Amino acid sequence: MFGLFSKKKKSDTQAVKGFYGVVDGTSIDLSQVEDEMFSNRMLGDGIAIKPSSNIVVSPCNGEVTLVSDTKHAIGLKNEDGIEVLIHIGLDTVKLNGEGFETLCKIGDKIKVGQPLVNVNRQFLKDKNIEDVIMMVVVEQNGYELSNYHTNQSVEAGKSILIEYK
Repeated sequence: MFGLFSKKKKSDTQAVKGFYGVVDGTSIDLSQVEDEMFSNRMLGDGIAIKPSSNIVVSPCNGEVTLVSDTKHAIGLKNEDGIEVLIHIGLDTVKLNGEGFETLCKIGDKIKVGQPLVNVNRQFLKDKNIEDVIMMVVVEQNGYELSNYHTNQSVEAGKSILIEYK
């Protein structure tokens, strides 16, 4: 009568699902990361960003599931149950948290673009540590990762990096 019970077409209601930029910079394929754990996708598939800013933000709405003691890695679970690991820099575990200020804690509910970590990129540079940031899907929860946006300029919390269906 008033269209209250009419079905909408799936295409009308289904927006692109995905993960957004975690930092301003340039996206690259994981195979270009100079660490075999990431370049060989041993932890999972994903994408990397060569950063141009210091603030790492949430790529999704969801919950913080991990904040490493050394502050260089954050785990998130999005609203669809997909789990991602954000790993900041190469060999940064040896810094024991120096150069990182965490802005979240385990159990926090987060939104796209919400700041998670402040990275002192100059400190990493002074220590000759690569500041590339990896976002790896460690649990797909039955979803298929369908598109990776590499070799492009990325804006934190705005540019879509990984699409899934």
